[in-house]
Amino acid sequence: MHSPLHAQIVQWLVQPGQAVARGDLLLIVEAMKMEHEIRAEVGGVLGPHFFVAGESVEDGVLLSNIERSTQDIQGLEGKTEDKVGEGGDSADRADLQRWRTRLAFTQDAARPDAVAKRHALGMRTARENIAALVDTGSFVEYGALAVAAQRSRRSEEDLIANTPADGMVCGIGTVHGQRTVVMAYDATVLAGTQGMRNHQKTDRMLGLALQHRLPVVLLAEGGGGRPGDVDMPIVAGLHVTTFASFARLNGRVPVVGIAAGRCFAGNAALLGCCDVVIATKNSNIGMGGPAMVEGGGLGVFRPEDIGPAAVQHGKGVIDVLVDDEAQAVAAARQYLGYFQSAPTGWQAPDAAALRAVVPENRLRVYDTRLAIEGIADTGSVLYLRMGFGLGLHTALVRIEGRPVGVLANNPAHLGGAIDADAADKAARFLQLCNAHGLPVVSLVDTPGFMVGPATEETAQVRHVSRMFIAAAHLRVPYVSVVLRKGYGLGAMAMTAGGFHAPLATAAWPSAEFGAMGLEGAVRLGYRKELEALPQGPQRQAWFDELLARHVEAGSALNMATTLEIDTVIDPADTRAWLAATLSAGRVEPHDGFGAIDTW
Repeated sequence: MHSPLHAQIVQWLVQPGQAVARGDLLLIVEAMKMEHEIRAEVGGVLGPHFFVAGESVEDGVLLSNIERSTQDIQGLEGKTEDKVGEGGDSADRADLQRWRTRLAFTQDAARPDAVAKRHALGMRTARENIAALVDTGSFVEYGALAVAAQRSRRSEEDLIANTPADGMVCGIGTVHGQRTVVMAYDATVLAGTQGMRNHQKTDRMLGLALQHRLPVVLLAEGGGGRPGDVDMPIVAGLHVTTFASFARLNGRVPVVGIAAGRCFAGNAALLGCCDVVIATKNSNIGMGGPAMVEGGGLGVFRPEDIGPAAVQHGKGVIDVLVDDEAQAVAAARQYLGYFQSAPTGWQAPDAAALRAVVPENRLRVYDTRLAIEGIADTGSVLYLRMGFGLGLHTALVRIEGRPVGVLANNPAHLGGAIDADAADKAARFLQLCNAHGLPVVSLVDTPGFMVGPATEETAQVRHVSRMFIAAAHLRVPYVSVVLRKGYGLGAMAMTAGGFHAPLATAAWPSAEFGAMGLEGAVRLGYRKELEALPQGPQRQAWFDELLARHVEAGSALNMATTLEIDTVIDPADTRAWLAATLSAGRVEPHDGFGAIDTW
């Protein structure tokens, strides 16, 4: 036995004459304040100690001998194949046991009463939601052992038992195989409020998301800032970087927010920064909860009175409204899927059904969602902001596996005219698609921008012009299909600013075009002629004849003849035409990043 390094003898564990097996620990030596183990390389009987505890030895010096015994050395060695590194049952180590005991307090099983209360409300815990969101076994948690910064007013035992993870469960897991940052406020811990430690945890995760370009999912339930964290020598806490860090992700990575239950103040501010907000029907979302409202002298209200989901959905705060957290998590998984690789398989809908979408009666209302679902892979449609901007549908879909954003006018609301809300909805959707590299398909059926004194009181001029600005900044392919009405500036806005602005503009045979609504064009252009006739059947007959001429002149076939549009297609061929056309376009590289308005 030779010393492996210059060291000092600490302790002999085997005495001369004792039998040893290969791998037995014989001696401890110390070098540079670190202890090193020396083990038997063969089985046998230990000879004399040439150095004793406390003596220094040089590298390579002889420490002792192991003499092979005339006894059954093979049997002696058979006591162990290789004991190197063994120290009994490592699972029983004191440090591991201490860690297990401490970590157990962070799990739902340690707080059965809180979990039962949560389940009684028909809701899930933060950890249950995370488990449903990420791929099985993929979640790596950060900061689980944090507790609230309240040691000066509460015992360590109390904090460990009642403020696990400081009310923020966060980490990195995979969703459809892609690494994703997940942050969930825990409503069972201090009402999901934002404490100093969970701000630190949040900032850590946001930094990783930005550095490594990871999508983020925020489960935002909670009551905002927490005044009870007294361990920090601060006055107002307005220097925290969480909100700026969260906003910095905008346009750089997909950011999804989920609200269930009550989401107020700082939690709601983060939620409002998300690309998409998914909320349950029992949720309440507001910039101040009851305490803040009352403190401001604005009255006394129940939490349920402030920002209920039905109101926020109608105002455009909520993009996807669902029944419960299970549906919310499923919607988040679906949303993230549009920014990942195409699935290996997809199913096409019945193409011929598109021929019946637009009624032969040019005045008959129909549902353009049938057109959206007719061009998309079966089961791939996710509608956004369905409660807001009712004159226009926005949806994420897949076409032959490729993720695409779709805009479609809604003739059932204002005849498809674009008002301020619909324009805002469209412009923000274009920014969303642009930021994350999704091509855009626009299905057009609009008489134009909404007009009139009441409309102008909504700042219509500024709102509708957002569509032109958003389209001008697109770096993704844009393709338009006119289903029926393609009138005026509204139709131009739906085609990225003009019929030649898209990669291609096609029309169904049912399409009709004009600088303005055709009925209005006839009334204005032929006012004198019409007024010269007596009011009644004769004037109506002349009007009908003039209108028929305009409809014919503005037909899809005539528009294609003058090259104002690129082609006329059979509705049944729309899906195949879109797939082929989109394949010819390319997504331009980012010029910095594309910001997405919160509105």
